[in-house]
Amino acid sequence: MRLTFSFVLAGVALGAVSAAAQGPDPRELRDAVRHAVTRAYQGRYTGQEQTDRFSGKYRIGRDGRVSIQNISGDITVTAGSGDEVSVEAVKRARRDRSQLDQVRIEVDNAAGRVDIRTSYPRLNNVNVSVDYTVTVPTGVSVELHSVSGSVRLSGVRGVVRAETVSGNVTLTDTPKLEVAKSVSGDVSFSGVSTDTDVSIASVSGSVRGRSVKAHGLEFNSVSGDVMISDVTCDRLGAKSVSGAIEYSGSITKAGRYDMNSHSGSVRLTLINPPGFEVTANTFSGSIRSDFPLTIGGDSDRRGGRPEITSRSIRATFGDGSATLTLRTFSGNIVIEKR
Repeated sequence: MRLTFSFVLAGVALGAVSAAAQGPDPRELRDAVRHAVTRAYQGRYTGQEQTDRFSGKYRIGRDGRVSIQNISGDITVTAGSGDEVSVEAVKRARRDRSQLDQVRIEVDNAAGRVDIRTSYPRLNNVNVSVDYTVTVPTGVSVELHSVSGSVRLSGVRGVVRAETVSGNVTLTDTPKLEVAKSVSGDVSFSGVSTDTDVSIASVSGSVRGRSVKAHGLEFNSVSGDVMISDVTCDRLGAKSVSGAIEYSGSITKAGRYDMNSHSGSVRLTLINPPGFEVTANTFSGSIRSDFPLTIGGDSDRRGGRPEITSRSIRATFGDGSATLTLRTFSGNIVIEKR
């Protein structure tokens, strides 16, 4: 079973990297992922850890672009002052020290860009990981890709895209966040303020965000909860196969909000909504609203905290200007005031 799982993981990793990476040789990536899977199957090597350090500074300007592509190891990026990119990296090996020299850190610095990548040898089982700690000018755009390792970024004001196959993604104070994804790991983010769309996804992990303002938000999790607080957006699409979905914040006139969970509850906590039309469906659960609703076109309104036993309703609150579509197969649906 373990070997089967390793090959499945390799397939997933290859698909994700092929779609995301811009530049590395696909054959090199295949070999590197194969090495990572072999290490996962064999377990940790014993013996003293061998390390080798790399450092460099590269002038880029305050609004350039930085990309980092790693195979095995964590990536940490922090915004700093000045117009240089500072790179500190540590290569780690559990076997003989000569393996460290077989893994190269390549940096391309030209035309307002700094591209950093980890290069592994082909056809050689190398047990080496690389951890990056990078400081960038506040206004640059940053793109991060990793196969096996967590990604952390904070304080960057330019466009941010961060993806990993196996690891967590943690983004703090990134107002122009566009994409954050993990195949196996949690995704958390905060401090987003953009007039464009934001896409967040995890296959096996939770999605959590706070202090978010955007035109459109797309959240997807296969096995995990989606929890978003202090949010304002015009369009929301949130899906989870096995997990709850919670949205706490504001909705806008003419906004559209779609929340769909197969096995989990759906909860909206709204601050002074302008009015909405809601379509709610649950197969095995209840539907409750703190807001007085006009149900099915009837002029009678339900006040207080009504418990609506029907598994499917269409109702209106206020002027009905926003549209809510709430679905769950196994769970409750709650619309509450804050």
